[in-house]
Amino acid sequence: MATKTKKYKIKTYKAAAKRFRVTGGGKLVRTKGGKSHLRRNRSARAKAQFSRMLEVTAPGDKKRVLRLAPYLKRFKANPPA
Repeated sequence: MATKTKKYKIKTYKAAAKRFRVTGGGKLVRTKGGKSHLRRNRSARAKAQFSRMLEVTAPGDKKRVLRLAPYLKRFKANPPA
């Protein structure tokens, strides 16, 4: 009977997991910053644009985020429920 070697789990950087998510098509998307306070100075149009999700397009940024949150691509919920 062959013995299996132990596979180690990688810890997810929770800050990265909360800020990014992967869409059904596999795109990495992020929310915009600046939504929490000092919004009364902004126009209604600018405030509405804060709710949009933006795709992360730079290859270096994608690589960095997926290294920080390795299970984002595998599971929609992080960590899996």
